[in-house]
Amino acid sequence: MRRAIALVGLLGIIGGGLSLAILPTTKTKAAPSDQRTFLIPAGDGYGVADCISSKSECGRIVANAWCESKGFARASAFGLASREDFTGSVSKAKTSSAPPEQPLVITCGE
Repeated sequence: MRRAIALVGLLGIIGGGLSLAILPTTKTKAAPSDQRTFLIPAGDGYGVADCISSKSECGRIVANAWCESKGFARASAFGLASREDFTGSVSKAKTSSAPPEQPLVITCGE
C-alpha cells in the first residue's frame, strides 16, 4: 500500500513538472494606454501655472516637458482643470475664506 501511494505521489510530481515545462514562459502585458491625464496643483512651487493656464507657447513647452518626463511623446492638451476633472478633496475644516486654487491639467499622449 505504501508503495502505491509513493508511486502515485511520484507520478504527480513528474506530471506537475512536465505541465510547468509546457506552459509558455513569456508574461502577458496589458496594452499601454494611449493617453494619460495628470492633475497638478496650481501652487505646486514650480511656477508653471501662469504658462499652462494661458495656453501660450510657454505652456506648450512646459506641458511637453512634463509629458516627456513621464515617458510620453508630447502633450495633447493642457490648461485649467474643469470641475468635472477633480473632486473636492479639501477638508471643510479649513478656516480661510479664499477658495482653493483650481488645479492644472495636462493630457499626455504618444
